[in-house]
Amino acid sequence: MVATSHRADRVLLHNISWEQFERLLEDLGDRRAARIAYDNGTLEIMTPLPEHEYFKEVIGDAVKDIADELGLDYESYGSTTWRSRIQAAGLEPDNCFYVQNEPAVRGRTDLDLRQGDPPPDLALEIDIMNKSLDRFPIYARLEVPELWCYDDGNLKIYHLQAGEYVEAERSLALPQLPIRELPQIIEAHRAEGRRALRQAIRQWTRNHATR
Repeated sequence: MVATSHRADRVLLHNISWEQFERLLEDLGDRRAARIAYDNGTLEIMTPLPEHEYFKEVIGDAVKDIADELGLDYESYGSTTWRSRIQAAGLEPDNCFYVQNEPAVRGRTDLDLRQGDPPPDLALEIDIMNKSLDRFPIYARLEVPELWCYDDGNLKIYHLQAGEYVEAERSLALPQLPIRELPQIIEAHRAEGRRALRQAIRQWTRNHATR
């Protein structure tokens, strides 16, 4: 029997087999607004709200602008579905990036953890504390080395160490910058519009890069 619980923007299903999970992914298809996460039989289906999507886009753009200013190659794979049957784990981050492993995935569209491809170097999660399903164990089993979690004006950085996430001061992917300052920059410039905000982040990057 499948047990369910739900809020207005999410549904939590229990006792879901891996086969049911994969069939659901096929049925939902790629062109959908809902996001999914699967942890050993528990499945969350979430419909993002506007605030969630705003910060997902702004922080995702910040990663790209920072990398451009620092002259770093990167690949962005958005909310790709990452999954491992052996680990009974699957999810779709709000955004994800390859930086350290960028040469291994450059330009590819056939990435699959089941075939030995590396997981993203960095994954972004928005409003993680209000999600019904704890994503940290899922990311850990998928071996994503770094998470950025934005929630209520704070951006926390976590590194994967011995199978668990430990909060850190600096990013592994972008160690040159005090990344946790990003929310303050966003709040200071968001009323000026997206273009002005991106320019401010680029200027902030240049200021730190020349120190």
